[in-house]
Amino acid sequence: MRVVAVVNQKGGVGKTTVTLGLASAAYHRGRRCVVVDLDPQANATTGLAVWEAERTIDDALASEEVGSLSRCLTRAGWPDRDGGRVPLVVAGTPRLAAREPLLASDPVGAQDRLAVAMAGLQADLVLVDCPPSLGLLTVNGLFAATDVLVVTEPAAWSRDGLAQMLSTVERISLRRREPLRLGGVVVNKITRTRDASYWLTALREELASKIVAEIPMRAALAEAAAQALPVHALGNRPGAPEAARLFEDLLETVSGSPPALSPDEPTSIPDAPPSATDAATDAPATGEMVTPVGADSRR
Repeated sequence: MRVVAVVNQKGGVGKTTVTLGLASAAYHRGRRCVVVDLDPQANATTGLAVWEAERTIDDALASEEVGSLSRCLTRAGWPDRDGGRVPLVVAGTPRLAAREPLLASDPVGAQDRLAVAMAGLQADLVLVDCPPSLGLLTVNGLFAATDVLVVTEPAAWSRDGLAQMLSTVERISLRRREPLRLGGVVVNKITRTRDASYWLTALREELASKIVAEIPMRAALAEAAAQALPVHALGNRPGAPEAARLFEDLLETVSGSPPALSPDEPTSIPDAPPSATDAATDAPATGEMVTPVGADSRR
C-alpha cells in the first residue's frame, strides 16, 4: 500500500487541491483511495463532500490503539457513477489544533501515533493532506507515509519554504526504519505573470528531475472544490479535461517506485541570487501561459 504525504509548511500553495486532484484521478481509474485529512481546516474533507463525520482523525489519534483508523472511515459524497470508485475519507476537524499539544506530551509515541492507527488499513493509495506547518501533525504524516509529495508555487517566499521542507523530510527519513521516498515536487498555481515565470525557471534549474508536475492555475479546479466534486466530474468545462489529465499523469508518477532518499543526496536548493526580485520585475512579459512539462506528449 502506498501512503503519500502531501506537504509544505507554507499555506496557500494548494496542497489540498493536489490531494483532491489525485483522489479524483484514483476515483476515475477505479482505484481504492483513502484520504486522511490531517489539517484542522478540514478543506479536503469538505472538498470530498463530507460535512458531518461520525468519527474523525482526532478520534484515531486520541489513543495508541493499533488499527483505529479503519473505524474512522467515511464514504466521500462524490457521485457514484461512470464506474468510479468513490474514495473513503478520514475526516479532518478543528479539534486537531488542540490535539497537537496533547501529542507533544507523549514522550514515546508523539511521532508515530498515525502510523500505529493506520495498521491494517486496506487501500491501493492513501493520501495524507498535511497542515501548513512543521508541527507534530505533519511529522506524524511523514512517519506514517511511504512517499512524500512536496507542493509549492513559483514565488520567492514559497521557494524559501520549500528548502526548509525538503530538509525536514530528509531528517525524518533518517529517523525511520524504512527511508521515505521522495515522490517529487509539484509546482502548483502557475500563472502568466513575469514573477511566476522567473521563479518557475529558477525552480526548474535548481530542482531538475525532482519536479514531477507543473499545474497551471485553472478555474476548473476552484469550481470543483467549491461544488465538492471531483475534477473528472466537470466534463468538458474549460480547463477541466486538461487538469484531469495532469492529475492522472501525476497519479501514475506517485504510484511508481521513486528512489528512497539518500543521506548523500542534497535535498536543499541553492540560495537565490541577490538580484532575483529585480530580475523578476525586469523580465519581459511573454503574455503566454506556461506550458506544463510533458504537455506536448499528451496532445
